[in-house]
Amino acid sequence: MPIYEYTCPDCQRRVSLLWRSFADAESRQAVCPRCGGSNLTRLISRVTVLRSAGSRPDALTDPAALGGPDADDPQSLARLMRQMADESGETLDPEIEEVIGRLEAGEDPESIDRAMPGSGSSADDFGIM
Repeated sequence: MPIYEYTCPDCQRRVSLLWRSFADAESRQAVCPRCGGSNLTRLISRVTVLRSAGSRPDALTDPAALGGPDADDPQSLARLMRQMADESGETLDPEIEEVIGRLEAGEDPESIDRAMPGSGSSADDFGIM
């Protein structure tokens, strides 16, 4: 049973309609359940792709899937960090959420590191010289 999304120009709402079959959706007139309007425009729905836990690490190592950060753009680094968290399925610690929030606001990563000593974000904290 397919579910299609529509926009209704009469009531300016987005509505979802459940059809009994694909043939039924193609042959019958869509009617807005809110206002009864019949001038609905079908929308392209979002799609969710389910992946196994085993395929997630592959997605994290594919640079094309994540898109590389721009060294001069803190927001691109924040997007990359959020994508990596989403792909891993891990919940971010409040401290990391704060770092990402500051990057999204455009703050320079080096100033964040200076303001949050011991956050584990500098190279020295990882034994890298």
